[in-house]
Amino acid sequence: MDLTLLLILLLIVALVWRGPKTLPQLGRMFGEGIRAARRQVRGEDEQEPPAASRSADRS
Repeated sequence: MDLTLLLILLLIVALVWRGPKTLPQLGRMFGEGIRAARRQVRGEDEQEPPAASRSADRS
């Protein structure tokens, strides 16, 4: 319950502070940051092509 209230409060503050037009950009940046952190934890390197394209290059 407390976490939900906190998230709602943060959303309201962000809406007032940044305005409704910039919220999607902030969400996108936050999501990209989370994805990058997960890739780092898993040890995936952004420079390597995906496995599917590597196997296609070999044929």
